[in-house]
Amino acid sequence: MPSGRVVIVGQGYVGLPLAMRAADVGFDVLGYEIDGDRLDMLKAGRSFVGDVSDDELSTHIGSGRYRASDLAEDCAGFDVAVITVPTPLREGVPDLTFIEDAARLLGPFIRTGVTVVLESTTYPGTTTELVAPILGNLSGLVPGEHFHLGHSPERIDPGNATWNLINTPKVVSGVNLASLLAVKEFYDQLCERTVPVTSPSVAELSKLIENTFRHVNIALVNELAMFANQLDVDVWEAIDAASSKPFGFMAFRPGPGVGGHCLPIDPSYLSWKVRRVLGQSFRFVELANDVNEHMPDHVVQRVMLGLNRHGRAVRGSHVLVLGIAYKPNTSDARESPALAVIDRLVQLGATVRVADPHVGRVTLDPRVERVDATEAEAARADIVVLITDHDDFDLEAISRSGTFIFDTRNRIAGGNVEFL
Repeated sequence: MPSGRVVIVGQGYVGLPLAMRAADVGFDVLGYEIDGDRLDMLKAGRSFVGDVSDDELSTHIGSGRYRASDLAEDCAGFDVAVITVPTPLREGVPDLTFIEDAARLLGPFIRTGVTVVLESTTYPGTTTELVAPILGNLSGLVPGEHFHLGHSPERIDPGNATWNLINTPKVVSGVNLASLLAVKEFYDQLCERTVPVTSPSVAELSKLIENTFRHVNIALVNELAMFANQLDVDVWEAIDAASSKPFGFMAFRPGPGVGGHCLPIDPSYLSWKVRRVLGQSFRFVELANDVNEHMPDHVVQRVMLGLNRHGRAVRGSHVLVLGIAYKPNTSDARESPALAVIDRLVQLGATVRVADPHVGRVTLDPRVERVDATEAEAARADIVVLITDHDDFDLEAISRSGTFIFDTRNRIAGGNVEFL
């Protein structure tokens, strides 16, 4: 069984599952978290991440394999440290403040022979150009010579019942061969397969390629959905038909917009880097951003047109929105298109009720009421808008309510249903 002390900086949707896995295999894990509410929950054995149960968290706390803290001194003595902090956009510009803070946190505790890994998604060059100098200056040691440094992009897909941290191949890299081998050795103990690459920049770019690929293709089918509706063609049936081709095609399906961190943010990191270094625009990313960012507007427009056909204006209408999370069966509402849809409907004068059994704490307009997704609640509404197709929703019952339904996910059957 592996031994040693692991510090994981950031205990969110990436860091907490990683901490649990490291504890599973035998490491002593310190989860560093500065969010006071999250820290209180962690110490109480209550998980805010859908992929980590309260029982799993409590078990590792009870065994002494896991402890959460916001004290810098508790990071001392680590053998491996992993940075899993957010990398948001601020007015279209990458904000690496959290990465810088994490590097400054770890720098004073670096000793000869330790390993530091950046997992946060970022543009190529961050590990070597930003993290390495901070760690080197604060420790007085040389990355790659005295301690190991690398990048291993996270591939966590919240709520995915098939692919998880263990069975999803893990890309690993290091600033030199010794670092690569150290990073690979660590993740070989956590994952079934590691995929070594020659440099952190390659690893950083690989993650952005994955997310940009999805972002661009989702934008394609979203725009197709808008045009197909105007042409009176069922885009969902057309995509299913195209999917029958056994080669040269991968199905992507339209939706109300994109959410989470991967699609609304990550491709823009690559676009920003290309523009800053090369002075050129990454046109595919910028076009995809434009299409996907405006999908909530399209959803609201379709709701308005649908209500109009039923003799109602959006102002004064009762709207039931199903789903706040950006994807089904998770509590993750980061950058969710549902939030934009809800806000626009409220601003247009609709009375909006929202149901989501997974999402707890989230900031909504105070005029928005949280309710359960019952047949009776649907019957009260002038229109039901399905944004996130959680398995918990009884969509057959919702359909039986007789209320007009706008389905952005192609999940509800019935004559009272209109699709995106």
